[in-house]
Amino acid sequence: MRFELVGWPDEAVKLALDYRAFSYAGKFVVTNTGKAVALADTRDTGADDDAEGGVDDARPPPATDIEGVVEPGGQVLGAIAFNADRTDPDTWWLRYVTVRSDRRGEGIGPRLVAFTTDRLRERGVEHVRIAVNNPYAYEACYRAGFAFTGEETGIAELVLSVPASDRSRATYQSGLDLFRERGPDADERTFLDRKAGAGPPETIDSPG
Repeated sequence: MRFELVGWPDEAVKLALDYRAFSYAGKFVVTNTGKAVALADTRDTGADDDAEGGVDDARPPPATDIEGVVEPGGQVLGAIAFNADRTDPDTWWLRYVTVRSDRRGEGIGPRLVAFTTDRLRERGVEHVRIAVNNPYAYEACYRAGFAFTGEETGIAELVLSVPASDRSRATYQSGLDLFRERGPDADERTFLDRKAGAGPPETIDSPG
């Protein structure tokens, strides 16, 4: 697996994701956001070359169509869209993060978030923010080095940021408490119960 910055917002990059495999697929065809991806080579899917050196017909087709950006031998496993805050050029937002449905739970999302955040910080961005609407995304962002700011958006998403001013247990749990109050489904309730009283997860190493 490798991580690549596909393009910045001013480069008008379109990313065509299969809506059957990726959440928010339609958000990646707009051109006002930058994009980054997590990629896996098709040779890593487990399919074998046939006896004549061609590609085995059993190999699954790529879940994406990114003409001129991703080579034919690559598959997108995750994607992220980002752009600058409308009023504060020193702050950028990670707008949408999506991981292919059959590869969720492997830690691709946190690594992609960390990779993209590093690219933004290298460009001189002072603050990177993201708004999340579920405890799984909240946890993934904490693993990528973010922390809850105590703020919510107008649609009740929790705002996390890097650099993290407060990664204390109390702040981490305060965000989880908000999800607990919102009537989580059974799986979310199980997850939240497991995290009761825990401190923030360890921060992963960025893919670089």
